[in-house]
Amino acid sequence: MSIIARSLMFVAMAFAASVASAEAPTNFTLQSALDNSKFDLSANKGKTVVLHFLLKTECPYCQKYTREYAKLAATTPDIVHVFIKPDSVEAIKSWTEGLNKEGLDKLPKIYRDPDAKLADRFGIPDGYRFHGQKVHFPALVALDGNGIELFRYIGKNNGDRMSSKDFSVKIESMNSK
Repeated sequence: MSIIARSLMFVAMAFAASVASAEAPTNFTLQSALDNSKFDLSANKGKTVVLHFLLKTECPYCQKYTREYAKLAATTPDIVHVFIKPDSVEAIKSWTEGLNKEGLDKLPKIYRDPDAKLADRFGIPDGYRFHGQKVHFPALVALDGNGIELFRYIGKNNGDRMSSKDFSVKIESMNSK
């Protein structure tokens, strides 16, 4: 076996070992910006949890995306959708007022991620410039019932999001395996 082949095999084995030893993310709790409720990952054990990392600042794409997934959430009670913004309570309340323009039956809870600490813990890249601010890229992270990551989608800009249709197809294909 050549040195290159052995090196590649070693790298592949090291990668497989690191993936196999990965632990579920530690528990986290998020406070709602709209009321006194909280989201706690450990309280949702056994359920698929989808974290929607929304941009800081006024973002009409985030509102459109949130409306789309809020409608999907109403039809998929076995999946918990968690919408997360790193803004202040006041900014989130103001931003949320724009969500109901299309007549949602129920506004989704928007949770705060002060200073985007949870986004950092999940490795969501930052450095994206939007409205003169450096922000994290928009992202979706799906976790299984044990808090293990199933898949993620990181957008390249504020309009680049996984559509709810693509999400549904991805979840259905994973469930049919």
